Amino acid sequence: MAMSLTRLLRHLFARPAHGLYPPDSLQRIADAIAEGENRHRGEVCFAVESALPARQALMGRDARHRAAEVFGQLGVWDTAANNGVLVYLLLADHRIEIVADRGLEGRISAEQWRGICQMMEERLKAGEPEAAAVRAVAAVSGLLAEHFPRAAGDPDDNELPDLPRILD
Repeated sequence: MAMSLTRLLRHLFARPAHGLYPPDSLQRIADAIAEGENRHRGEVCFAVESALPARQALMGRDARHRAAEVFGQLGVWDTAANNGVLVYLLLADHRIEIVADRGLEGRISAEQWRGICQMMEERLKAGEPEAAAVRAVAAVSGLLAEHFPRAAGDPDDNELPDLPRILD
């Protein structure tokens, strides 16, 4: 019960995502997404949520399940080549989750995704939230460029908005 109460308090008093990612920072992250998508045919989405609703936090809803839900809500699953990737940050739990669409299954290992999360965690701990996001987006784009490179003449269909989503 103590763990649930501690977690509930973290979620109730989480610092707002807008404090870590003001509009100018969000734009620079969006620019990094757009730049990466110039090299591949995938779609990258970055989403940040300060906290879960109190009921979900108390019931033990974890960041992975919430990330999967956000993946669906934001339509990341709905790209033509099934190659959308969500980078999701849940501030209250200090969790980063990457959810990739089925077109990437078997192409990119769990260890590769975990490496991106660890790099992002390091930058966040260093107090560099924008750098954490930009580097994660660049790393995801690098993997997408390996498996879904953009060839000359490929249409540039931007299927998802590049601007990061603040889910508060």
